[in-house]
Amino acid sequence: MKPARERIELFMAIAWSVLVLALCFHQVQFWSSNNLDSDVMALLPNTKHDVLVTRANENMAKAATRDVVILIGNKDSEVSKQAASIFDARIKKTTGLLRAQITSDQDTQAALDFYARYRDRLLTQQQKKTLEQTSDDDLLQSSMERLYGVGASGGLSSWISDPLALSADWWQSRLGEGITQEDGYVLTQARDKYWVVLQYESELSAFQLDGVAHIQQLLESAGNDAKRSHPDIEILNAGVPLHAEAAAVRANWEINTIGYGSLAAVMLLVFFAFMKFRPLFLVSGSLLIGVAAGISVTALIFGKVHLMTMIFGASLVGVAEDYGIHYFSSRQGNPDTKPFPMMRYLMPGMWLAFITSALAYLSLGMAPLPGLQQMAVFSAVGLLAAFLTVVCWFPYLDKQAPKRSWLSDKISNSLKTWPRWNWHKTSHKLFALIVVLFIGFGFSRLHTEDSLRQLQSSPASLIEQQKEISEILGLPSPAQFVLVTGTSEEALLQAEETLKPVLDALVVENTIRSYSAISDWLPSQKRQSENRLLVANVENKVLSGISASLGEDLERQASSETPFTLKDWLPLKFTQAMQAQYLGEADGKWGSVVMINGLNSGQSLAKLAEATSSISGVKLIDRSGEISNLLTHYRSKMTLLLFVGYLLVALALLHRYKSQAWRALLPTVIAALASLSASAWLGESVQLFTVLAHFLILGTGVDYGIFLLEHHKDPSSWLAVCLGAASTLLAFGLLALSATPALHTFGLSMLFGVGLSWLLSPCFRLSADADMALVH
Repeated sequence: MKPARERIELFMAIAWSVLVLALCFHQVQFWSSNNLDSDVMALLPNTKHDVLVTRANENMAKAATRDVVILIGNKDSEVSKQAASIFDARIKKTTGLLRAQITSDQDTQAALDFYARYRDRLLTQQQKKTLEQTSDDDLLQSSMERLYGVGASGGLSSWISDPLALSADWWQSRLGEGITQEDGYVLTQARDKYWVVLQYESELSAFQLDGVAHIQQLLESAGNDAKRSHPDIEILNAGVPLHAEAAAVRANWEINTIGYGSLAAVMLLVFFAFMKFRPLFLVSGSLLIGVAAGISVTALIFGKVHLMTMIFGASLVGVAEDYGIHYFSSRQGNPDTKPFPMMRYLMPGMWLAFITSALAYLSLGMAPLPGLQQMAVFSAVGLLAAFLTVVCWFPYLDKQAPKRSWLSDKISNSLKTWPRWNWHKTSHKLFALIVVLFIGFGFSRLHTEDSLRQLQSSPASLIEQQKEISEILGLPSPAQFVLVTGTSEEALLQAEETLKPVLDALVVENTIRSYSAISDWLPSQKRQSENRLLVANVENKVLSGISASLGEDLERQASSETPFTLKDWLPLKFTQAMQAQYLGEADGKWGSVVMINGLNSGQSLAKLAEATSSISGVKLIDRSGEISNLLTHYRSKMTLLLFVGYLLVALALLHRYKSQAWRALLPTVIAALASLSASAWLGESVQLFTVLAHFLILGTGVDYGIFLLEHHKDPSSWLAVCLGAASTLLAFGLLALSATPALHTFGLSMLFGVGLSWLLSPCFRLSADADMALVH
């Protein structure tokens, strides 16, 4: 029997060694490829939508993934253009970071030539209204003035190709209100300044964890060059790559601080508790293998590892070291027991500890949030890898039990002097009253917040610049748009044209600033035919009148007899930036997105929703609002599950400990309530991550109470729990330093909850001479 058991133990050690070697190979592959993700949307629920809605969300998210927009402003347009030239020259000197988004003269000319063939099929709403409502005499007079105007160029042949100047006005409307082109620069005027608009595309992965903001540093360098020549200019930067890069830089700092900081603190605790380097190296090794396994398995399952998962996983070191610490604490307290017998003795308890901890982490994945599911897998796998490292390797690598140290003696003996709760003491009753008042008043300050902002950690200055650029240019939000559908391409374009007068009315009343639709560039065939008839009728009348005046027989120039379609329009390079708005066909329906600019308030969103609700084939998509509603739903759902968890734990404790069960549960209940209250006093909101933190508070806090009933006379076990609790506090407490509000709240809740559970549990322990048989 004994040789068979030893063969099994040897086989497990060898098998685990092979898996660790494979893990090392995968780690090299992982860190040499782009498998990190900082997209906030990747953390959010995979809501059930039809194909076109899903496609719209994906297209809108991808459309601006690499775009960087720069505004350079001054009261003098010439100064703005000169500064923009210097800025752009500096950007172009550095390769591999930003590439200018330039439409070539060839592409522009191709677009002009394409639309010239269909000039009489292209009318803005205002042009159509003018042609329909203006008298023939006024139109004739206007055309005559253009023919003889000082600014006229090209003579009669140029004029007759477009006697009403419809094409020029149509192209200007495509540029947007207040947008002009001068000397090759795009300009707009706002806030008493002329702003040059520069657009770039990021060529760099923003998810590099090297701690360097490469793009931001380049922009600052270019800005300094421009300001040396023109110190009175203003420069604004915006774009998804800047936010992603800032998140990566912050994540680098947080991983180093939370991960390496907690690792260093845990290692110091281990060293001073056992005063030997072997326990230090072995516990460190189990932690590193655990974190590496969490990264690899998460990448294999989900394809990528999110930065928030990495930051959260960095706190894993505060829990994964428990197995190694328990082993060496028991070896220290029982030096005569050999490694293998000691491991076999500890296995049942360590298995139970792993299962309960893994279940606590996996509970994070109960909510259908991809981000939480990643964190759950990362943590559970990391714990399993650390556990297997201890079980399979430690008995072979541990040669001598550590001697008792001053720290281990201090901790072990501290239980004897820890105060016990006495219901009969006046001071204890007064303290209880203070705690009740603190919790009660704290609860009166509780408030909830379930918004996308809780998952973002962009610097305030970058967010402010993004807002300013959005206001100046009226940039659309990729999270709020109008989805239009039709039973054919033609029906789709007609549906857009039905929607546009409604949106025009909202523009007039300043509910929105503007909008962008495919039908702006590609009218429906029906609308093209209507426009062609209207333009031909008006131009024939104008040419007839001018012919009579000049004594010549002027003939209207012919245009294309057939309308242009999506098949003609999509191949144009000029239209590539707009093609994300075309969704194609799915399930017998064609879809497109109408982008809304200047939608910056809940009231505007409500008006837009009301105005579009009755239009067939039109649906307002509010991704931000939808996400907030989902987060609220999951927070409520998880809160209910938390209460169920407390009930189940109470029943289990009651079954085993009968009338003494309250001793194990009450400290955690008090700690959880005090944690919520303390967070409320600090102005923190209750959100989904707050509730999830309380699942772990329940799982870890009750363990301390159980210990006091099961092993209240075992100093070595008390040492292991104290070291484990301290390291858990270090790891999760450091999450409170995270710039991401969700992780900050999670860490703060864990800091208060686990810390108070640990401190309060000994206060409700049994008396020193109590017999456990009385409570079993």
